[in-house]
Amino acid sequence: MCDIYTSADPIHYEQRTRSVRIRGMVTSVRLENLCWDILARIASKDKLTTNQLIGKLYDEIIERQGRVDNLSSFLRVSCMRYLSYVAEQQEKDHLMMKQSDQSGSGRVRHIDSARSARS
Repeated sequence: MCDIYTSADPIHYEQRTRSVRIRGMVTSVRLENLCWDILARIASKDKLTTNQLIGKLYDEIIERQGRVDNLSSFLRVSCMRYLSYVAEQQEKDHLMMKQSDQSGSGRVRHIDSARSARS
């Protein structure tokens, strides 16, 4: 069961520090490589660079909460929330397809039953 976790390439959980400019100030952010990859994916989806995304997230958290005590932790949680959202969407899509398949097959059986009854 845990193989999916324990077989992860160690490069994913090695940390990397990057310099990021936020509101004109340069700061260092240290995250696991996998988090950097996820942030890059989110940024690409929104047609931003990773640094632009981090700046935007920073601005929005400051606007909403007035401060951010630990930017690295906030970014990790943002990555987890993104992955959770994607997983939920996939589950919903899977359930909708399953329901569609079930209702479609039910109609076929109903039509086949009606044809048999007429024969």
